[in-house]
Amino acid sequence: MRPTGALHLGHYHGVLKNWVKLQHEYPCLFFVADWHALTTQYDNPLGIEKSSMDMVIDWLAAGVDPNQATLFIQSKVPEHAELHLLMSMMTPLGWLERVPTYKDQQEKLAGKDLTTYGFLGYPLLMSADILIYRADKVPVGEDQIPHVEFTRELARRFNHMYGREPGFEDKAREAVKRLDSKKARLYEELRVRFQQEGDEEAIEQAHAMLNEIQHLSAVDRERLFGFLEGTGKMILVEPGYLLTGRVEDAGAGWAQDVQVLQQHDHHARIRGISRQEGQEHAD
Repeated sequence: MRPTGALHLGHYHGVLKNWVKLQHEYPCLFFVADWHALTTQYDNPLGIEKSSMDMVIDWLAAGVDPNQATLFIQSKVPEHAELHLLMSMMTPLGWLERVPTYKDQQEKLAGKDLTTYGFLGYPLLMSADILIYRADKVPVGEDQIPHVEFTRELARRFNHMYGREPGFEDKAREAVKRLDSKKARLYEELRVRFQQEGDEEAIEQAHAMLNEIQHLSAVDRERLFGFLEGTGKMILVEPGYLLTGRVEDAGAGWAQDVQVLQQHDHHARIRGISRQEGQEHAD
């Protein structure tokens, strides 16, 4: 989530309620996208750090639990920027220009100069945020689905360009032999089910099985993922998406959310007291 200002009821209904639920169902990573905030606030970045801290406090007040999910600030993990840079070398310019939200946001923010690479490359940075963690499920609203599809295309292009290697099939079959006999038979059965019958459940089952095998090297795992689907090494995972609630529905559910909003107000008061005490100590 971008730290571009105070959160409101739309953020709660559209995003945070879903996060609170998901943290109990999946290993979740929720981060403060401060580099993304720079794409539109590059000329006045002074408020981003303060907004970042305030936003995390609001997450906690809404029920996001750091004991259940991983919370972090994007700029504290420089590998996000490194992967973004590397992927920018092989991303066609036309792919970025055709992302629907690119022109939409330019129209909405017509008073700001957004003729920058940072703004054009926003979807690429978002893709790096996803692909770096090999995430297979991304919670998004309907308007963000094109970004996930864009990420899938990028991963596919990356794997096609860099996943090819001489003797790939022979190396993949050797990797199959390194599985125990029961898992090797199951892998071959699932591979046939997907390649001959198009059974998507077979892919999911095979991925789950391979991810559970501790002794597999990273290279063998990539080969087996790719061999499963009839491609080269699968270096980057193509993510899917989980639809969140619509922000337009934010007017619904006021009664059941009174307690949460009161809690939010309580945290806001605590935040104000903490600031006051900090100022007194500083004086």
